Amino acid sequence: MSVPDPSARAVSKPQPSVPGRGPATLRDIAAAVGVSPSAVSMALADHPRIGKETKEAVRAAARKLGYVANSAGRALQAGRSKSIAVVVPNTAQHVFGHPYFMHLLVGVTSVANAQDSSLMISTNPATDHDPAAYDRILRSQAAGGAIIASAAINDPNVSRMVDNGLPVVLVGRFPHLPHAASVGMDDVAGAAAATRHLLVDHGLRRIGHISGPLEHQTALDRHQGFRDAIAESTEPCVQALAVGDFSEEAGRVGAAQLLDGTPGLQAIFAANDEMAYGALLELRSRGLRVPQDVALIGYDDFGVSRLTTPAITTVRVPAEDLGRIAAEKLFSLIEGQSDAATHDTVPIELVIRESCGIHPQL
Repeated sequence: MSVPDPSARAVSKPQPSVPGRGPATLRDIAAAVGVSPSAVSMALADHPRIGKETKEAVRAAARKLGYVANSAGRALQAGRSKSIAVVVPNTAQHVFGHPYFMHLLVGVTSVANAQDSSLMISTNPATDHDPAAYDRILRSQAAGGAIIASAAINDPNVSRMVDNGLPVVLVGRFPHLPHAASVGMDDVAGAAAATRHLLVDHGLRRIGHISGPLEHQTALDRHQGFRDAIAESTEPCVQALAVGDFSEEAGRVGAAQLLDGTPGLQAIFAANDEMAYGALLELRSRGLRVPQDVALIGYDDFGVSRLTTPAITTVRVPAEDLGRIAAEKLFSLIEGQSDAATHDTVPIELVIRESCGIHPQL
């Protein structure tokens, strides 16, 4: 006997698809039936958690709307397809050659290898928000599911991919897509901890932040954490912002902007270690010492922060864990073992080194 779907609501009459709007999606069926997109996916997969009445309503709506299920996902469930995809959109070109992506990929491949699954990587560095990286996966139907890494928050292709019917896991925080599976970290808390280290532990009050591109949620969250910590301070503070793109050169340019625009600057918090290293080079080129003249903090801890002199205080990002959990979630979705709308957060850690000065508690 099947168990009724607890998320099911009153069944409404399916509405036909609108000509010219493209193929029907899981969200279209969900809106017609009155259930969640994840419940639609499970109903179409004949999952035992979904009640018989809901399954029948979903299938009727799918027929009415002309929904075509993703054949690659069905093939993987049946053991015929052995591929998953990692999509790195063109707006994240800086990530493709960045240590973050390589660590993420290590985590994904560890799970794919355990599943005896091959891995496809799709990217398109040519034009902002070009759909080619996504369409390549959807058209080929060679992958049973996809992990989307480092997509911009204003990239319309992400929601299109989520609603297409292919199992998808997003890496990062996507508050505007609560129905999509995701795994990320609390960058607001991480950036606030880094900024408080400068404010509270070292008593610094004139602090600049070099952010990443602000169309990415990661950069927005790290900037928000910086601002939150400044706002909490009981002492008057001066804050300044330079927007970068996570590259070393952006760190040099951003540090120059902060130094030129903020007389008496005491500290720089860069949104990643590559930019922190660029800032270190700029400070040295001006004859400024770290930490004696300007304290410095980065974010990521993928290697460069440990190799500099002085070593850079940073926030450790467990990118390999992100990749592993994302892949595990994807296979769970493909096999119908979990609901799509699950969101995992991995812990992050402030790593104190020499670039801010001697820590009072050390």
